Amino acid sequence: MATALADRLGSALGKLSTKAPSPSRPLAVPPPGSGLRPVPGDFGLPFIGHTLDRLSNLLEASRGRYERYGPVEWGGMLGTKIVGVYGPEATEVVVSNKDKAFANGGIYEYLIGPFFHRGLLLLDFGEHLHHRRIMAKAFTRPRLAGYLTAMNPRIERTLDGWQPRNGFPVYSAAKQMTLDIATEVFVGETSGSDHRKIEKAFVDAVHGGQAILRFPVPGGIWARGLRGRRLLEDYFRSRLPARRDGDGDDLFSVLCRAESEDGHRFSDEDIVNHMIFALMAAHDTSTITLAMMAYYLGGHPEWQERARSESIALGKATVDHDDLEKLPTLDKVFKETLRINAPVGALFRQAVKDTEILGFYIPKGTKLAVSTYASHRIAEWWPNPDVFDPERFSEERREDKSHKFTWAPFGGGAHMCIGQFFGAMEVKAVMHQMLRRFSWTVPAGYEPPIRYGTGPMPTDGLPVDLRALDIA
Repeated sequence: MATALADRLGSALGKLSTKAPSPSRPLAVPPPGSGLRPVPGDFGLPFIGHTLDRLSNLLEASRGRYERYGPVEWGGMLGTKIVGVYGPEATEVVVSNKDKAFANGGIYEYLIGPFFHRGLLLLDFGEHLHHRRIMAKAFTRPRLAGYLTAMNPRIERTLDGWQPRNGFPVYSAAKQMTLDIATEVFVGETSGSDHRKIEKAFVDAVHGGQAILRFPVPGGIWARGLRGRRLLEDYFRSRLPARRDGDGDDLFSVLCRAESEDGHRFSDEDIVNHMIFALMAAHDTSTITLAMMAYYLGGHPEWQERARSESIALGKATVDHDDLEKLPTLDKVFKETLRINAPVGALFRQAVKDTEILGFYIPKGTKLAVSTYASHRIAEWWPNPDVFDPERFSEERREDKSHKFTWAPFGGGAHMCIGQFFGAMEVKAVMHQMLRRFSWTVPAGYEPPIRYGTGPMPTDGLPVDLRALDIA
């Protein structure tokens, strides 16, 4: 109910702001003689700024800001001023961070810190590099192959339980599947009350980070999120000694034993923080990508058949890690889905010193949002940006190669997503099995209503008409 109300309010306020845009004001006056320009923009409505219209229709709101103000603009969001950044050139300045002017910790701590404190995304510079080097040991190619071997039976069991019908909620079903995979492969819990307990605690923590009212009203989203965080902390701490002494292959066990080349290992506190963050990062992004791939394949049966033909030709019910490169159509569909519906819609940063982006003055303390979602859908960089066209990624076209940050669903620079290969592997492994077991369609003209949570996600469960196939 709260989500639906926010969507309706956001839509109404978005229409209101379109009819009567706020007057443009500079973010800050550049230093005399600097030659820099002030960032243009406006705060929007008192206190909430443009929060609700961006939550309910992020794409159109962001494209409208770009059309009005250009690649660097500022607006009100969640009670503060945030600079919006659009396009590959501006994105490169921020994420490459050659001058070390931008940090993650301050703004991510503000947005999700109470629930995902000191996760890898919230660390910066030398500390971030130190933690990343240790964590990278959990995402080597042999480790990924082992995770895939572990997740394939879970995928099979889950799909065994899907009941083909009209209106099958593929997003809702994918959400439960990826949560089960994350709990089993990352945490090592396969069933029982603890499995469901940590799933609920995790979901509450994720929802807490999306709360508009950001204080612990009893029974509210923020309060439930804080409670979920405490339960997750207790859960992981209670199991640390056994995981350190064991030889398990789940991510939790691997992180307990991982060490860098110079022998450094994670503390107990580090492991707890990284596990809670890894669950969130792996679950939501994979869910959005998997569900939206199903949507686009349901609306484009010719691409569904091309992908299915390759999966059938592989001659295997499940894929091994080495099989993934043998499914080029699925790879193109995967990349085009990430372009149209980037599951991480924005990359947040905060300026730690006075700096500039494309000649615009960015004073110290400025909060920024690099809008991947909108940048992937602007015609200046992508012809016919709202059209599903996986051939963009064919060797003959490679529209993603016009600039190194034209296609950037996993970010870039020091903070490029450490789990990008795990996520791609998981989504393709699930989709391979789906294509061999089912066919599906969506009604002509159907577009899922999208709101912004951890990323742009459908709010209606994404119903498809699912049919069983008989493929040996």
